[in-house]
Amino acid sequence: MPHVIEVAFKGNRKDFFLWDADELPPVKSAVIVDADRGEDLGFVHALADLAEKRNAGTPHGYGAAGTTKKARRLATDDDVRRANELRADDEVARRKAMERVAANDLTMKLSDAEWQWDRKKLTLYFTAEKRIDFRTLVRELASMFRTRIELKQIGVRDEAKRLDGIGRCGRQYCSASWLPELRPVNLGVAKDQRLSLNPSQISGACGRLMCCLRYEHEFYVQSRKRFPKEGKMIKTKRGEEKIIANDIFRDRVTLRGEDGELRTVLLAELHSEAEEAGAPLPAIAVAAVLEVEPEVEPEVEQDFAEVTIEAGEDLAPHSIDADADVPPSSDAADQDRRPHRRRGRRGGRRNRSGRGQPEGSSDGQPDGSSDDQSGGAAEST
Repeated sequence: MPHVIEVAFKGNRKDFFLWDADELPPVKSAVIVDADRGEDLGFVHALADLAEKRNAGTPHGYGAAGTTKKARRLATDDDVRRANELRADDEVARRKAMERVAANDLTMKLSDAEWQWDRKKLTLYFTAEKRIDFRTLVRELASMFRTRIELKQIGVRDEAKRLDGIGRCGRQYCSASWLPELRPVNLGVAKDQRLSLNPSQISGACGRLMCCLRYEHEFYVQSRKRFPKEGKMIKTKRGEEKIIANDIFRDRVTLRGEDGELRTVLLAELHSEAEEAGAPLPAIAVAAVLEVEPEVEPEVEQDFAEVTIEAGEDLAPHSIDADADVPPSSDAADQDRRPHRRRGRRGGRRNRSGRGQPEGSSDGQPDGSSDDQSGGAAEST
């Protein structure tokens, strides 16, 4: 049976292929693989059991269906040299494409360009915030490069993953180094951890909230389950007291009495005082398993809109809707969105005389009721 191998390409793009030979290629070796109507060159990233596991558990994997694409052979030194020359031409192609974007007055940002190894296709990655009609642009690019042009729309997180860089922690971006999936991060994650809500302090290079905010979020939520809620009034040996703050790392609770005096006690002592006062606090297991669900609508960042055209081929009218992919970079965009309630009225105001109805009539409806409840909740955009 052929072996499954994972191959890495430019911009942290990875894919799975079948290797027919009995002897597996070395890790990080260059191989020639099947591509869109041609061949491409990549480097072996994972083999054997590890490749099978990643194929079943990563977003770019094929799961139980498996892949049908094949890795043809090991690349020669000439093949690698040719690929290095192509990587140098990628930036030249991106700059030429940017000139045509500016000439057509299109509000899109070309992030990267990637030539296929056999030069049969040029892929351009871009981000945009509005609906774009780039029919003229694609025709011009196909005429300029004399090859098939593919435009792929990506989100800002995927852009950072593809371009790579160093984060404020001094290390490589998690999305570009090891993070298998870009999950949405909302402002509630920062609130649960009592972090600053200043976007400049908790945002990454992409302008969105940092991916690492999710790493310890479940620990914070699970730990706070052991404490009474802040702002709650409880009864202790000193009478009615209000929970001011919880210290989950030192297991301490800050209380304020009726006289305004503040005091800090251990969580275990607070439970004992509440029991002595006859109002025990609910006991919650420390090791309780908590399922944390996303609190916002997921960001669609790995779905792209793409268009391919061959040189000399006419392109049918096409446009890209980028509104859902790139939300505004503001605090409000990261908070929960609630649909607005909109109610419609049919026939204008009621109880209006001179409309074929006797004065004071209401079309058989009680006063104050609505004769149209089909308005419902309007879709939130």
